[in-house]
Amino acid sequence: MIKRNDDKPCLFVLDTNVLMHDPTAIFRFKEHDVFLPMVVLEELDAGKKGMSEVARNVRQVSRFLDDLMRDADKSEIDAGLRIHPQAEPGRGLTESPSGRLFFQTEPLAPETALRLPGTTADNDILGTAQVLQERRSGRTVVIVSKDINLRIKAAVLGIPAEDYSNDQVLDDANLLYTGMSALDEAFWEHHAKELDAWREEGRTFYRISGPDVSDWYDSQCLYLEGDDSFEAIVREKRGATEAVIELVEDYRLPRHNVWGINARNREQNFALNMLMDPELDFVTLLGTAGTGKTLLALAAGLAQVLDRGLYREIIMTRVTVPVGEDIGFLPGTEEEKMTPWMGALMDNLEVLTQTEGGDWGRAATNDLLRNRIRISSLNFMRGRTFLHKYIILDEAQNLTAKQMKTLITRAGPGTKIVCLGNIAQIDTPYLTETTSGLTYVVDRFKGWHHSGHVTLLRGERSRLADYASETL
Repeated sequence: MIKRNDDKPCLFVLDTNVLMHDPTAIFRFKEHDVFLPMVVLEELDAGKKGMSEVARNVRQVSRFLDDLMRDADKSEIDAGLRIHPQAEPGRGLTESPSGRLFFQTEPLAPETALRLPGTTADNDILGTAQVLQERRSGRTVVIVSKDINLRIKAAVLGIPAEDYSNDQVLDDANLLYTGMSALDEAFWEHHAKELDAWREEGRTFYRISGPDVSDWYDSQCLYLEGDDSFEAIVREKRGATEAVIELVEDYRLPRHNVWGINARNREQNFALNMLMDPELDFVTLLGTAGTGKTLLALAAGLAQVLDRGLYREIIMTRVTVPVGEDIGFLPGTEEEKMTPWMGALMDNLEVLTQTEGGDWGRAATNDLLRNRIRISSLNFMRGRTFLHKYIILDEAQNLTAKQMKTLITRAGPGTKIVCLGNIAQIDTPYLTETTSGLTYVVDRFKGWHHSGHVTLLRGERSRLADYASETL
């Protein structure tokens, strides 16, 4: 894209999709000014109706603009409205200096502007930016849009254009917290002599001190390179240089199966330990197809609902984003409409019930499971409170940060939420690996004592699936 001159103050021309994506975007440009073309206001007006997340965002933008314009006369609007600092939940007011908000108040069509074919809103925005470049030569005019094609056209015309990145959690998805850390032998040998160890209720704990401990997080998984016998989880950080770790249960052993399922690798073993831990209220599992995310979460849920009685029922939900063309209207109740989206649930239930004796045994088990597993739609989550439920959110990478917050804040006492996903398979428009709601919660929850995260690395589906993942 075109490089902008950082020596000049900037005037950011916002595309409609930026405000639809983040209603607070107008407050995110610090001391720089913001310009809203009239076509953007028209598109916001057209998108305000409905109960979708986009429509709610549009209405919120309108309320923000109305608040900024309150008691302002025409001369003040023409001079630019001072953008007041915006309060963020839990953070108070932003302390950075604020710029001004300008609206398009007159037709902008100079003879020097390149006439673009058609009368699309994108071309209106591009033409407006061209005029602003001429009339405000002392400023760098930058188009901000989530639309890649608009940014390409802007680059062709020599107009600086950028993606809206304020909601970007990380600069690179490779920097995302994996939930695991390898200990080298030198580290372990250094601490082994002065290690403080004890047992409590059949569990083994160690107290470790040293500067390396400062990089650990609560519930982080630790292991020794090349040694499957030492696998532990951080239970408590005591200051910057001391931590208490606990040896994890080895669910790879046949006698330690979970609803008939054993872990097949180190990452799955860590995942089962977190899923079976009632002290962890929020668990996230990332991994490619075939790494066992849904199977592990479902097996742990059944064990804790039916065997231990820790939760009353399992609630399965996911984002209804089709892979190909939408097949249209689905008849029936909420659960019946969601059933076609829950193929992963049905496939994994078949695996979990195949060990039962005979057809009659499997049928009886399936009837029992149907009474304890509910399928719900995310569309009806707002306003609900879940008590003593085990909630599995599949395909969580397709949620925005705001949608993720809406779901997680539904959790009442005794509820555990498990989020599953693969950030390399995002189907929601304008979401990327670094802006996905799943990436957002993994990064924000990594320091909380009652949450855990593991990135599953190895596929365990079949040799065909493994080969396809590596070579296709």
